Amino acid sequence: MFKYIDFEPDARKALEEGSAIVALESAGAFEGIPYPENRDTIQTLANHVRNIGAIPAHIVIKGGRIKVGLSDEEIEDFAKRQGELIKASRRDIPMLIAQKKDAVMTIAATMLIADLVGIKVVAGGGIGGVHRGAETTMDISADLEELAVSNVVCVCSGAKSILDLGLTMEYLETKSIPVIGYGTDKLPAYMARESDFNVDYRADDVETIARAFDVKMALKLEGGLLVTNPIPEEYAVNASEMNRAIDKAVKEAVWDDIKGKNITPFLLRSVKAQMGAESVEAQKHLRLNNAELAAKIAKALP
Repeated sequence: MFKYIDFEPDARKALEEGSAIVALESAGAFEGIPYPENRDTIQTLANHVRNIGAIPAHIVIKGGRIKVGLSDEEIEDFAKRQGELIKASRRDIPMLIAQKKDAVMTIAATMLIADLVGIKVVAGGGIGGVHRGAETTMDISADLEELAVSNVVCVCSGAKSILDLGLTMEYLETKSIPVIGYGTDKLPAYMARESDFNVDYRADDVETIARAFDVKMALKLEGGLLVTNPIPEEYAVNASEMNRAIDKAVKEAVWDDIKGKNITPFLLRSVKAQMGAESVEAQKHLRLNNAELAAKIAKALP
C-alpha cells in the first residue's frame, strides 16, 4: 500500500474498514516520561482508546520503516531506549529512512503520516509554537506549518508554556488554523489549565468538533483543526510556579547559548527538574486525557 510504511494489524484493519483510529505522537510519550512509567502510560493510554472504541496507533520509525501502530514488544523496546532515540520531524524522515534509523515522531511528523495514510485524528501532549524571542531568531515550530497543510484534527493541551503564547496564537491565525477550546474559552497552557489568551471557538461536545471537521473537508479547506483540551484539574500545575520555572529556564538557555532544535528539550528538562514529580504526573495525565478525547472525536466522525 505504501512503500516505506508498515501497519500493525489492528491499525491496518481499522483503515481498511474505515473504523475509528487515532494517531498518537510518540516523541513526548516515550521521551518526556521516565522508564518504566513511559511504557506503562503508553499501554494505559492505548487501553483507554480501545475501551472507547477506537484503535490506538503510535507512529515511529523502526529500522528505516515507518510503523503505524506498535506491538507490546515494540513499545517495551522503544520505552527502554529513552534518551537514545532520534526525534524526527518532517525534514528528518527521508534521511532517517534512508539510513535505516530508529526514531520517535514529533506532532508535526505524526500529523504528516496520519494524513498520508488516512487517519483523521491525532493526539499529543502540547503543540509546538512560536518561541520567545522569535522576532530575532525566527524559531517557529514545524508543528504549526504542518497543521496548516495536514487534514487532521489535532488534540493537545494547548501550546507548551515555554513558548510565546501570544505570538503562537497570532501565527495560527495567519495560517488560518482555527483554535477550538474543548469545554473552555481560554487557551490551555500545557500543564496549566489556562493562559491569558482566548481560543477562537469553544466546543462542549465532540459531535460539534466532528461536524466542523466534516464541513472543512467537504469545502476542501486545506489544513487541520486544533482542539485544545485542558489538563484535568486535579493534575494541573500552579501557573505562577510554572511561569517562574520557565523564566529561569529561559535565562539558563541564554547563558548556555542554547539555540535551534536544542532549545525545546533544554527548556522542558529545566522546567521538569525544577518542578519534579509534579510535572511527570501532569504529563502522564494530560496525554491520557487528550487520547481519550481524540478517540471520542474519531468515533463521532461521519
